[in-house]
Amino acid sequence: MKTYIYNSFCFSAFTGIFVLAAFSTVSGNYCEVNICHNGGTCVTGSGQSAFICVCPDGFTGETCNETETGPCNPNPCKNDGMCEVMVNSRRGDVFSEYVCKCQQGFDGVHCQNNVNDCAGQPCKNGGTCRDLDGDFNCKCPSPYVGKHCQLRCISLLGMEGGGIAESQISASSVYYGILGLQRWGPELARLNNKGLVNAWTSASHDRNPWIEINMQRKMRFTGIITQGASRMGTAEFIKAFKVASSLDGRTYTMYRQEGQPKDMVFVGNVDNDSTKTNLFDPPIVAQFIRIIPVVCRKACTLRMELVGCELNVYLNTTGCSEPLGIKSRLIGDRQLTASSSFRTWGIEAFTWHPHYARLDKQGKTNAWTAATNDRSEWLQVDLERPKRITGIITQGAKDFGNVQFVSAFKVAHSDDGQYWTIVKDEKTKTDKIFPGNSDNNVHKKNVFEPPFYARFVRILPWVWHERITLRMELLGCDE
Repeated sequence: MKTYIYNSFCFSAFTGIFVLAAFSTVSGNYCEVNICHNGGTCVTGSGQSAFICVCPDGFTGETCNETETGPCNPNPCKNDGMCEVMVNSRRGDVFSEYVCKCQQGFDGVHCQNNVNDCAGQPCKNGGTCRDLDGDFNCKCPSPYVGKHCQLRCISLLGMEGGGIAESQISASSVYYGILGLQRWGPELARLNNKGLVNAWTSASHDRNPWIEINMQRKMRFTGIITQGASRMGTAEFIKAFKVASSLDGRTYTMYRQEGQPKDMVFVGNVDNDSTKTNLFDPPIVAQFIRIIPVVCRKACTLRMELVGCELNVYLNTTGCSEPLGIKSRLIGDRQLTASSSFRTWGIEAFTWHPHYARLDKQGKTNAWTAATNDRSEWLQVDLERPKRITGIITQGAKDFGNVQFVSAFKVAHSDDGQYWTIVKDEKTKTDKIFPGNSDNNVHKKNVFEPPFYARFVRILPWVWHERITLRMELLGCDE
């Protein structure tokens, strides 16, 4: 039988942790048998602390054998609402011991009601509204864009008008006619182009032809207009084609409709002169767009125009500083990853996971904390498609009473998750170090000037207090 003699003890009501100080010699593992009640976790202490009982919400005492008292224990507020004890306050003729301060997007006495942000029908032009925690998201049908689907992205991007230079157009091969005197090059693939030689035609031996346009910057493509041509009196055109796109000219993605496992095949032309318009729904965000013929009549011959807009099309009208969804959970748990995660006292239940790094998150573990205090640690957000990033809001947290935060950090971004670019200072051209937080709770906002476009964003802690700990929100827009 093991004998425990305790000469003193200390309990923190804030953390719900009871620490026992043992001054006698006791053999064995104190936590070999969990002596903590009500789901408490026993942790072997060091030095004078024999063991620690980490109590779940609502319990306290030496071995979690007592119920916490007070109107806010356990917390009656739902959806991360904060419970505040009211002293000598009355509301009408009803005594109120506490009040729940609700997070944005929730109401009710106990913050139990999620306010339906879609009730006012904020999405225009056939957009579909999705209610989020304290926010909403509009899924816009092509070619509409914007927070409320209020703008049209239908500019002709320059094939017919000449805004796209010849040097921006390339192809897998070129057909040469009449003993090599006629060159049907990719630079001729302009909608309504005139002349005897007025389109692109792939070489007869090319079994996998394609034509590509490099827009030289990231664009939003909402459609394509195609047209065939006549060569030596014979109508030639593309009956069906696929579309691929790339952000960097190295990695290409075949266009598929949402939820479909196969590449989409677009219906092309039926003659050599009439035009055929196809919309991309959802739109394509890319710098490079490649047309891949699937079925051709006589030869793969094409004239074309691209439809879309620049990504910052609506900055002057509605701004581009919307929360991108970390707090509202539009960004799912799997989209938040990190180099490592810290466990308080090595307990699995108290792991500070990356998906906890949501602005204003509540609870005992309510942020991301890195396993080590090292500048190689990082927190990453996958936005799933490129977006314009204009700013970031950061926040620290408390680890059972210990104030922790990141007081300076760098930011890196990537299109593919492999090649990373660190945001630079415009004046010094060196890595920009952003000022972070000075406490555990207050928001700190930083603006990216100029903004950048990316699918992946990484926060690289540079200076921190106690431990690398972070809650955050990214600001920007889809366009």
